[in-house]
Amino acid sequence: MHVYIMRHGDAALDAASDAQRPLTHCGVVESQQMSRWLAAQQPSFDLTLVSPFLRAQQTYNAFSENITRSGHVETLEMLTPSGDARAVGDYLQGLASEGVETVMIISHLPLVGYLVSTLCPEQCPPMFATAGIAHIDYDAKTARGTLCWQESPSRLATAM
Repeated sequence: MHVYIMRHGDAALDAASDAQRPLTHCGVVESQQMSRWLAAQQPSFDLTLVSPFLRAQQTYNAFSENITRSGHVETLEMLTPSGDARAVGDYLQGLASEGVETVMIISHLPLVGYLVSTLCPEQCPPMFATAGIAHIDYDAKTARGTLCWQESPSRLATAM
């Protein structure tokens, strides 16, 4: 199974609660930039899992403008910043056993880093730039993944 893990785009610091922090204009732009780049490699997903927090939902909306909406989209309560990476890993294991081949996850620090190290035990939890994406090739039979790459908007801008 191919698992793509994305941190939400840049978000405002001022909001009534952490869950209600919206994306900034920059956050929308960088989310769109990453989706245009990723669409050339992976134009659709079987399933997209999104945190219920506003900035993650807005990241999905901006991201989905360039990705084919062929799969199901699900808001998953366990994808909040303090979510349990092992529980998310178990959920992904179940999806893999059901035959899901490509999954996009849109969530937050620190969960996105911990999720990489849960799926790829030899990896330390990596830092994620806002709108950064990691791609993991996950083997459901061994319950282990390989981190294929990690990309960020600033690295894409430097490469262009």
